[in-house]
This record gives sequence, structure tokens and C-alpha cells, in this order.
Amino acid sequence: MEENSTEQLNEIEMMDDEKERKKTKKHKKKVYIPGVSRPLREDEDWDFDPEAYRLYHSFETKWPCLSFDIVADDLGDNRTDFPMSCYLIGGTQAEKATNNELIVMKLSNLYPIESDGASDSEEDLEENTQNKEPKFHASAIPHLGIVNRVKTTVLGQSKVCAAFSSQGKVTLWNLTQAMEEISDMEGRDRIVKRPKERPFFSFLGHQAEGYALSWSPLKMGKLASGDIRHKIHLWTMAEGGRWVVDEKPLIGHKDSVEDLCWSPVEETMLASCSADHSIKLWDTRSAPSDACVCTVENAHESHANVISWSKFEPLLVSGGDDSILNVWSLKTMQYKEPVGRFKQHKAPITSVEWSPHETTTMIASGEDNQVTIWDLSLEADSAEDIVDVPQQLLFTHMGQKEVKE
Repeated sequence: MEENSTEQLNEIEMMDDEKERKKTKKHKKKVYIPGVSRPLREDEDWDFDPEAYRLYHSFETKWPCLSFDIVADDLGDNRTDFPMSCYLIGGTQAEKATNNELIVMKLSNLYPIESDGASDSEEDLEENTQNKEPKFHASAIPHLGIVNRVKTTVLGQSKVCAAFSSQGKVTLWNLTQAMEEISDMEGRDRIVKRPKERPFFSFLGHQAEGYALSWSPLKMGKLASGDIRHKIHLWTMAEGGRWVVDEKPLIGHKDSVEDLCWSPVEETMLASCSADHSIKLWDTRSAPSDACVCTVENAHESHANVISWSKFEPLLVSGGDDSILNVWSLKTMQYKEPVGRFKQHKAPITSVEWSPHETTTMIASGEDNQVTIWDLSLEADSAEDIVDVPQQLLFTHMGQKEVKE
């Protein structure tokens, strides 16, 4: 009798262990891979994994922004100490044209994500959490019309931005006073208004809206702007702070100029991409009619949306409505074939950017709500390969919607 009782007890324990394993397996977290994993069910949600990020904070503006850029500060490059801070500018897409703004932002008191460990007392933990709350301070400048694109630069001691309006006007703004105002702010989050702020230069020559702006990283005060009527205008800051915009635009594209990028190594070279599917290289020393030195007619199967030029290697990366990322070598671009082609996004590419620090690293965003980081130097590891995922894909960030830049 005792032997049978022992056997029954063992069987019960084994059944309990099996149930526990099934329960654990059922609730085990899995990595979601867009295009590979099944769609989420109605009762499922994204689960943020803090171990995937060293630093992660989110902030909100009153209106969505189609474009934003980093504003240079005087705190030094390659900062590594916490808490961190940074300055940004965003251009809004408000319901009414008169409600739009250029928002100069200071994001400060940015601490890294802390790993779970030995906890302090409840009182110390609460005080520590309050002290590490991120801060958002901003200065809002009125802007007539939606801000399609905003790009910043430094002119001498001044922080400046160019803004392309949905009403077809390109304006230049001095952000220095707005920067000084928010740099002195402390305490709770707040936004101040600068209702009397005005641009110091305006250009109406496009006569149509546009989305393409690029400041030269090599020539101070050199700007290129492109519109939906396939015109590219070149700007120059002349003596005395005067601004001169070439009356004759660069003409060659057959549809909207979607993006522009100056070369980081050759002062006169400019790259453009267009809704006509093409990428063009321009030598701006030549007359507008002769400036185009290379054309890739079908760089993408649909609109070529965005482009970025590496400062380390003679490489361009482009993204299109076909959801493809193409990497182009300037050494072989005349043969019209990319040296790399990556298909991970499932909707049009909205932004691309080479890393300013890593030679082979780039980032992209798409209308599929993915932000992807790529390392072109990575090679496949057969032991860890994931089916249908490019070996160069380093990281995927999700959870945001309609990422534009």
C-alpha cells in the first residue's frame, strides 16, 4: 500500500511539473520580427524591453512634427557623462496654418536605464526617482504654414535653421536667443512663446512647396533647397551677411525633389533624389544646365524618398517608396547598380542617416513604424541566423507611429 502511494505521489509531481513547463512555455516572451512573426492578436501588446536600451525617454509636443533636427550646442562633442542633455528643433503640422510653430527644445536630466539590482529604501527610491525625472523646456516661434522640413547649421556664433513651408516659402531663422532662453530654464517642464520672432531672410522663388533642404558641412552658409516642381536652388551667404539665391535652378529631375545631401568631403558636390525614381549627382561649379554629372534613372522601383552621404567612405544610402534601402558606391555608381540592397521594411522609407561616428553604421525609418539600425560590416553567423532577416540588421526599434525623420 505504501509503495502504491509513493508511485501515485511521484505521478502527481510529474504532472504538476509538466503543467508548470507548459505554463512557462505559454507565457515565454518571444522576439517579434516584422514580416517574419505572426501579427499580434487583439489580446496581445508590445512589451518594452529596457535591457535593449542604454537610454530611453519619450517627450511630446502639442502638434505632430514632420521634421526635426539636432541643434548644435556648446557642451562638447562625444559626451558620455550622465545626466545628458541635448537641443532639438521641430517644425509642426497643425490643423490651422496660423497655429504652426518652430519649437526649439532642451531635453535635459537624461539618465540611463538602471538595471534591476539591490533596491534602496522606499523613501530613498522615491527621492532618487524624482531627481532623475527628465526635463522638457522649449521656446515656440510662430511659423505660417506647415513646416515640411527644417535643417540647422552654425553661422559664426549663431545657431540658425532653414524651414521649408507648405506655402512654398523658405525662411532662415536665428535660434540663438531662443537657445539662450531655454538653456537657463530649470524646474518643471514648460514652453515659452516668442510671438515677435521673425525670419531674417525669406525666399519665395520656389513658388511651390518642397521637402528637400541641406546645409553644406564644408562651406559655411551654403544651402540647397528643392521643391515639388523639380527645381533645386543654391543659396550662398555673401559678405556682410547678405544672402544670394541663384536665380537659375538646377533642372534635371522630372518630378518632385524629395531630398538633398551635400558631400561631406567635396565642397561642390551635391546629391539629390526624386519622385521620378532617380538619384542625381551635381557639380555646383558648373552652369545649371551642365551641373549634373551622374544620373541613376531607376535607383528605386518607385519614388526615391531620402538620401544620405557617408563622411567616412564614398558611399550613399537611399530609401524609397519600394521599402528598399540601397547603398551606392561613388566608384561604381555610373554602372547604375547598388553595392548593397536591403529589404526589411514593409512600407515606404521615410528617413536614412549614416552614423557620424561609425564607418559602416546607418539608421533608417519607415511608414511600417520601424526604425532600423544597420551595420554593413556584419557577416552571417550560421549558428544564430534568423530566417529572412538581413545579416546586417543590428537593431529594430518599434512602438512609435508615423516616424518621419
